[in-house]
Amino acid sequence: MKVAVAGCCHGALDKMYETLELLQRRHNVRPDLLLCCGDFQAVRNEADLRCMAVPAKYRHMQTFYRYYSGEKKAPVLTVFIGGNHEASNHLQELPYGGWVAPNIYYLGYAGVVRFRGVRIGGISGIFKSHDYRKGHFECPPYNQQTIRSAYHVRNIEVFKLKQLKRPIDIFMSHDWPRSIYHYGNKKQLLKMKSFFRQEVESNTLGSPAASELLQHLKPTYWFSAHLHVKFAAFMQHETNSKEELPKATKFLALDKCLPHRDFLQIIDVEHDPNAGDSLEYDAEWIAILKATNSLVNVTQSSWNMPENNGLHAKWDYSVTEEAIKEVLEELNHDLKIPCNFTLTAACYDPSKPQKNMEPVHTINPQTTEFCAQFGLTDINDRIQQAKEESSGRGECEEEEEEEMDSTGSAEEPSEYNTDNSGLSSFNPDEIMLDEEGGDEDLSTCSVDPSPDHPPEFSTSFSDIRIMPDSMVVSSDDAMDSNKEDNEELEKSGGSKQVEEKSSTERSLKRIGGDENGNSGVKKIKRRNQAIYAAEDEDKTD
Repeated sequence: MKVAVAGCCHGALDKMYETLELLQRRHNVRPDLLLCCGDFQAVRNEADLRCMAVPAKYRHMQTFYRYYSGEKKAPVLTVFIGGNHEASNHLQELPYGGWVAPNIYYLGYAGVVRFRGVRIGGISGIFKSHDYRKGHFECPPYNQQTIRSAYHVRNIEVFKLKQLKRPIDIFMSHDWPRSIYHYGNKKQLLKMKSFFRQEVESNTLGSPAASELLQHLKPTYWFSAHLHVKFAAFMQHETNSKEELPKATKFLALDKCLPHRDFLQIIDVEHDPNAGDSLEYDAEWIAILKATNSLVNVTQSSWNMPENNGLHAKWDYSVTEEAIKEVLEELNHDLKIPCNFTLTAACYDPSKPQKNMEPVHTINPQTTEFCAQFGLTDINDRIQQAKEESSGRGECEEEEEEEMDSTGSAEEPSEYNTDNSGLSSFNPDEIMLDEEGGDEDLSTCSVDPSPDHPPEFSTSFSDIRIMPDSMVVSSDDAMDSNKEDNEELEKSGGSKQVEEKSSTERSLKRIGGDENGNSGVKKIKRRNQAIYAAEDEDKTD
């Protein structure tokens, strides 16, 4: 079957689907499935806009609300993961996954589903070491810390995915697995994004948690986005025994969804011709959710997952064939995911803007039904219970915010020694902002059309590429650049020194003390002008 893969959507659903329709008209190619690797931005209304970790001037309604209201319907089944620019309050309603609109399915914090016999897995968010070992404690209305930590990957999701034993065909993450750049054309990557050089050379670019999953799951395909550049790699995995067949992963990172950008890829994936056309639960994944349900944590206390270190009575939560069989029997061998999409929030009405709409913590009926069916903990219900208990003990939100202020940026012990959130290199394609730039008023939003989304669809067909039969880019190819590439790199060396000097001069302007009287050099926030001018330091490009 043909699978379309998109990078950061940034709410431009009309653009994505119009590009697919153009592909069909011009080349008679119709994808059976669309995958989106994060920054989907399922924004339903003005309250959702206020739950996106972007400055007010970049909060645009875009077009998802039309699909949420039923005005439009996705022309192809769409499955996506979350990134670091999302309506976190909306996606939080579906921690185990669910429909955000008819024919548009969110995989949850982490998840595995099946379509036509193809196993598709994914993990939402981006890696941030100081939040990695916390529970999912955030809920709207968010403060300046939780609006960001809400989309940070947690160790429990990685732990669940590592219990998988059966082969995965496709896996998605928003940020790249760390080290994957060593398996593709690294010279070409650095020529396009020279400001990645320091992180690439120090091997700190990307997510160590995603890298761990890549080595464990060894999927056939791995798709990512986040860095707004297209990059292909081919990773040959080591075998654990002579009997084990060699495995390899074809990695592809996609560009952002903008006119004239190569943001879509079409690949051919082997599938089961006898399988139905419905999206299905994965029995092994459901069994793993049941097995790990006791590990659910909704506090911001840091904790480690069970491991074979003498401190835990149980550390292996992988499931047996019997447990998988029990799931199948519970479902009467009908794994079809019910089309039970439900409106849980008012939809944006252009004729009646409500700029003062407040976000609320909502328990989605889809999650309630899913948890009841499989005996799982409803994370949002548990969070509400914890809040009520906290309120009963006389603890106030101000105290909680103070605790977040004092601990939210602290570097806590982790199995990963290096965080990838703060970059020392300077991105010449981005601009610097004041430290407060990412903390603009959360009550402000805009419903004007995005400058990145033109009112009329471009007829240019440079937005899409049809993947050839092989995505192979060997590590040998990555090390070998042709003479022309080398000459261009050498020519860029002189300009790079001027560039570095310019960045140094601009960096000096950031020296000063903070509002608490702490002196020193403030961290430089580098954000892509074409997308957002002031995120927090999570962005790695």
